[in-house]
Amino acid sequence: MGHELEGLQEEGGLEQLRLEGRVALVTGAKQGIGEGVSRVLARHGAQVVLTDVDPGVAETAERIGGRAKALVMDVTDPGQVEEVFAEVGRVDILVNNAGIYPRRRLVEMDEDFLHHVFEVNVFGMFRCCKAALPGMLERRYGKIINMSSVTGPMVGTPSGGQTAYGASKAAVVGFTKTLALETAQYGINVNAILPGYIHSPSAVGLRGGDRVSAEEAMREFGYKIPMGRQGSPEDVGYLALFLASDESSYLTGSCIVIDGGNTLQE
Repeated sequence: MGHELEGLQEEGGLEQLRLEGRVALVTGAKQGIGEGVSRVLARHGAQVVLTDVDPGVAETAERIGGRAKALVMDVTDPGQVEEVFAEVGRVDILVNNAGIYPRRRLVEMDEDFLHHVFEVNVFGMFRCCKAALPGMLERRYGKIINMSSVTGPMVGTPSGGQTAYGASKAAVVGFTKTLALETAQYGINVNAILPGYIHSPSAVGLRGGDRVSAEEAMREFGYKIPMGRQGSPEDVGYLALFLASDESSYLTGSCIVIDGGNTLQE
């Protein structure tokens, strides 16, 4: 977390965004953006349920502490999604963060590959929204935050290999806007976050399609970002905090870029 955010907290700015009494469910929460979002929401009073296909999510919840709890959930398994939501009960805030970023050029791609990417990145979001919405509609309250990306809806890379991923993240944008319109009259806010380069353990550089460490990615691409650094998972977390709060009650169908100004450049 940057000094600017720390200063705002000290002055009470961010402390005004409180989530006491709210239950948040975050998918793909073991590490990276999912962990960052979970940590910030918990810090501001929400009871956070961290879910992930990796059982190691329990250790993440333990590190966050407080009332954070962890449940194993594979968003590609409809039955498991239903079971987890039934166990959790009321969900006020849903953060659809689970996603994969495999890279393969179109000429090397088969339909199974494309289906797998969409199964996680799009259908997983669909399943979780469908599970959470009945309760939100009944209570006439809910916050849905979908994690898209600047890749697909806005940009790509010359090195290629992002066709399936980019298409899936563009689908997240379309899903967000149409669901927002469908649910607006019921007091439900549906918005999307479009991160750029975010420093995380699973950071993927764009060097010939090879996976590189977060540190290498920072050295190679961070200097190109107008703000001079990669974003942190908690940078995304604070944006999610606002979208999860009552202060964002008039905001729906918005797709907000958080990339340090990177996509502003020619």
